Amino acid sequence: MEVPVKPEPKRSRTQRPFPASSFEEAIAFARDLHRVGSGQPVRRLTLFNDLGKAPDSGTSRMLITNSNRYGLTKGSYASEHLELTSDGLKAVDEQVPERERRRAWAKLAIQDIEPFRAVYERFVNARLPARAVLIDALKEAGVAADAAEEGVDTLVVNLRFVGLLQTLSGADRIVAVDHMLDELPATTMSALPYAAPAEQRSLVTQEHAEFDTTCFYVTPIGEAGSEQRRHSDLFLSTFVEPALQPFGLKVVRADAIEKPGMITRQIIEYLLRSRLVVADLSFHNPNVFYELALRHAARLPIVQIIRSSDRIPFDVHQMRTIPIDNTDIYSLVPKIETYRSEIGNQVRSALAADREVDTPISVYFPSFRVSINGDAKPTT
Repeated sequence: MEVPVKPEPKRSRTQRPFPASSFEEAIAFARDLHRVGSGQPVRRLTLFNDLGKAPDSGTSRMLITNSNRYGLTKGSYASEHLELTSDGLKAVDEQVPERERRRAWAKLAIQDIEPFRAVYERFVNARLPARAVLIDALKEAGVAADAAEEGVDTLVVNLRFVGLLQTLSGADRIVAVDHMLDELPATTMSALPYAAPAEQRSLVTQEHAEFDTTCFYVTPIGEAGSEQRRHSDLFLSTFVEPALQPFGLKVVRADAIEKPGMITRQIIEYLLRSRLVVADLSFHNPNVFYELALRHAARLPIVQIIRSSDRIPFDVHQMRTIPIDNTDIYSLVPKIETYRSEIGNQVRSALAADREVDTPISVYFPSFRVSINGDAKPTT
């Protein structure tokens, strides 16, 4: 007698009572809409043609959806025209007084998003709580458990961007809107604290690599004890590994594969097969940019970070890059949680299944493709 096999239930998407991107990304799209239309409705096809993006791509749809959920724009990804809301126009129009624009930012990014507003009002005028406390607070505000980690990342990034999370007396504090508005203007690297990687990494061989659960960390490594090595260890253990922990990704650095500093077959395979690459552009290391170009050509998920004292090169400036201020310990330590949230937010966007990766190569040469076959030979 045959036993009927029950079909596996379809995996449901995470239901978020908040937008699926940071406010910074959404307002950048709103600014583009204002630049093209000068405050008037704009044809969706015209706007994305100006931006050099496919109007029906997953990335374009997410831009429209998230700017809409933040209350910046009106019109869906199926609409013929898109336009700014009254609050959206106030938020992006440079003719609006700075205080009014920033008040609109706080309203749209925090106060109009119900769970964010609840957590903000609970902790305003206090130090930024531990991540676990914020997760519990979002759950109490109605956010599902599987969306709470993402919610914390988006909330913290939004608070920092709009000026409601400030470093005061050596600690991150959530401030009142009036305090933020009152702070608006009227019109050499210190020795870094050394942090070794969380654990001694054993050699990772090509045969045992599990690329689907791997994040390859592209970074200037340098000799043992050098500034570049200390920098890489610090960023890896303080920012990259903690930010990736919720995603179940194991971070692998080149010196855990084979000889550091050489572009070997193994390194190239990690660049083209790993689920995610995090690239640290600090020190403008040529090997890093070589490896970055390979990942860009493959149009695979990537997150870029850089120390704030380094200039982001023009050719990769259009890719979102997270600057980290490690000028001194007093600048770095209070913002550790914020930087982790920013990285986590970008990782989540990069790994979204329905979003292709836009790179300078894909924007200007959309038909250019790089793939890797079973023999690990790149082809175009």
